[in-house]
Amino acid sequence: MDNLTLAEINFGWLSPSQLSSYTWEFGWVLFLIPLVPFLFVLRWLLFYKFRQRLDIALPEGAVEFSKVSLLRYLPPVFLGLAFVFFLVALARPQTTDEHVDRWTEGIDIMLALDISHSMKIEDFRPNRMEAAKEVANEFIEGRFQDRIGIVIFSGEAVSYAPLTTDYSLLKNLINDIDFSMIEKSGTAIGSALAVATNRMRESTAKSKVIILLSDGENTAGSLNPTTAAELAYAYGIKIYSIGVGKEGRVPYGKDMFGQTRYVESSLDESTLREMAQIGQGEFFRATSKNSLERVFARIDEYEKSEIKERKYVNTKDYYQYYLITGIVFFLLWLLTKGSFLTNALED
Repeated sequence: MDNLTLAEINFGWLSPSQLSSYTWEFGWVLFLIPLVPFLFVLRWLLFYKFRQRLDIALPEGAVEFSKVSLLRYLPPVFLGLAFVFFLVALARPQTTDEHVDRWTEGIDIMLALDISHSMKIEDFRPNRMEAAKEVANEFIEGRFQDRIGIVIFSGEAVSYAPLTTDYSLLKNLINDIDFSMIEKSGTAIGSALAVATNRMRESTAKSKVIILLSDGENTAGSLNPTTAAELAYAYGIKIYSIGVGKEGRVPYGKDMFGQTRYVESSLDESTLREMAQIGQGEFFRATSKNSLERVFARIDEYEKSEIKERKYVNTKDYYQYYLITGIVFFLLWLLTKGSFLTNALED
């Protein structure tokens, strides 16, 4: 037996907390309840003014007040309560339990993140990789039921996380990414694209996307990036490539004397642009964390799946409890109005 049924048995539906929890289909009827005592007072005033009086001489002390005489007020009280409960029943008290199911056909997304040592460059704060990790986490938080996987690459590419909707796991994995995860130096862009494609080749999602983020040139791996892009396109995968960082002289940590060290940075923008063109996607250039956030926001808008909702509303009526209570009080009024409880001198 659930709590609601137990409350009904214990007359919990009469409690103020239960009354305040209702939704009322005809709530305006409740405003008529204050009229009930007003009508009784009005009836008494009219009756008191226009009733016929018969003077009777009684000896002093023949009429004494008795508490029993108060019982004559019970019939009108019963009738008033009957009207009140009838009005509450007419207002149609209800409780509503609403449940919403949300779903989407979903998109499969592979994030391919460059973790080569050039990502330590500090033209982003605190550096390129930490900024990329923060923005990737923000991107994941904005998705709904889309499967997301991660590939990390440096001199070689590694499948770091399979496609999953466990976003908490993904964010924890991203936070744990470190430059030491891949010992081989270099930037294997083609290999990263191939590993991401391999993860998605059996996907049945209506849309499949690879977001590849890199700050350098393809200097490692045995697969040419454009060939890898053509392979991805053959599997119906769209490619968004992001080139991060400024070119030229950029800060790169501190030297042994605590002075800022600078290095020359270059980016093979033409290859990244060609990959996106082959993959029917788009190339983006991000030279700051803010611009990188805008890039991911645009991709988020491009690859937004339609979220559908199915709403279930379970409504339970309580008017019958108040109607039955009103009928009980009305029957009590009928039984008592002609009994000894009524003051015969006022009839």
